Amino acid sequence: MTEHRSVDERRVAIAGGHGKIAQHLIFLLAGHGDRPVALIRNPDHEGAVRTLGAFPVVIDLETATVDELAKVLAGCDVAVFAAGAGPGSGIARKDTVDRAAAVRLADAAEKAGVRRFIQISAMGAGEPVAEGTDEVFAAYLEAKTAAEDDLRSRTELEWTIIRPGLLTDDDPIGEVTLAEPPVARGSVSRADVAAVIEALIDAPASVGKTLVLTSGSDLVRDAVDAL
Repeated sequence: MTEHRSVDERRVAIAGGHGKIAQHLIFLLAGHGDRPVALIRNPDHEGAVRTLGAFPVVIDLETATVDELAKVLAGCDVAVFAAGAGPGSGIARKDTVDRAAAVRLADAAEKAGVRRFIQISAMGAGEPVAEGTDEVFAAYLEAKTAAEDDLRSRTELEWTIIRPGLLTDDDPIGEVTLAEPPVARGSVSRADVAAVIEALIDAPASVGKTLVLTSGSDLVRDAVDAL
C-alpha cells in the first residue's frame, strides 16, 4: 500500500470501514488531520469512504489471511474493529465476522506492530445469555464475548473494548456515560460512539479496560478524562 503521509498524522485502520460508526469516525479523524484507512469488502464503497476522507483498501475480513491483513496494517498507528455481520445475517456469519474476523485483525495488528487496538463489542457481551433469547442474537452475543476474551488474553496490544448500548442514527449530542460495567442499559447514537472512539485513541487510562457506553450527562472529553 503506497500512500503519502504527513509527519504528524495518525494513521487509523478501520475494519468495517463503510459501516455507519466507521463513516462517522472517518469524518472526524480526517477533519482533525489524521489519515483513516477504511478496510472495506465491497469495491463499490471505495468512492464513498474516499469522499469522507479515508484511504480505501478492499479486503474481505472473512477470507483474508493474517499476513494479508498485516500488510494492510503496516505503518498504521491504530486498528479499530468496527465490523459486524449486520442485520439479516445468520448464526454462521455472527461467528465468522463478529468473532473470527476480530481475532484475525488482532493477530494481524500484532504481526504488523500496531499496538493500539480498539474493539467495538456490544452491551450484553460477557454476560450469560438470557433464556428465551432469539438464537441469532444469542449467537451474536456469544461471538462478541469470545472476541472480547481473545483480546483480553493479548499482552502485545494496548487494547480497549467498547460495549455501546442500543445504537441509533440520532444526531450526536456529545454527552455520554462511559464506565466499566455494570452500567444501566441505554441507547447511544452511532455518531457519539465515533466521537468516543476518537477520544480514546490517545487515552492511556482506557488501555486494558472494557467500557460500557450510553448517552448520558458527561461531555465526551470529560468522560474520557475521568477514566
